[in-house]
Amino acid sequence: MRFILAAFLFQAFLALGQADEVAKPDAATEARLKSLAEELRCLVCQNQTIADSNAPLALDLRNQIRTQIGQGRSDNQLRDYMVERYGDFVLYRPPFKATTALLWAGPFVLLLAGAFIYWTMVRRRREVPEAGEPLEKGRRARVAKLLETGTED
Repeated sequence: MRFILAAFLFQAFLALGQADEVAKPDAATEARLKSLAEELRCLVCQNQTIADSNAPLALDLRNQIRTQIGQGRSDNQLRDYMVERYGDFVLYRPPFKATTALLWAGPFVLLLAGAFIYWTMVRRRREVPEAGEPLEKGRRARVAKLLETGTED
């Protein structure tokens, strides 16, 4: 029983030690943490950085980054670690490569497709004469033949 009580007390002291570390942060470490956390996407929340998120995973990721900064890792090493572990999705600005080409080119492709559809629709509307508008001679003959025989040939 004493062993269990001692284990609980030891864990409580560890928790207090961790709270002190967060309560008295190093300004340079926290500035780097904030800069990196604003570049990384929270994997649980939708469209939030890990700096903005209150999810437990985001807290764990911030603590992990804080620990690795304390170990002397560079920002690029930290980014590479996160990408290796979670994929390019974790980055708010993923690099342009074959697997992310659709993310970068997709909006432009959709814009061009929309412009093409709009242009096609406008062009088709111009070809159809309005009611009461005079028909060209060739069209008039085709319409008359169609009305008489029921076929265009």
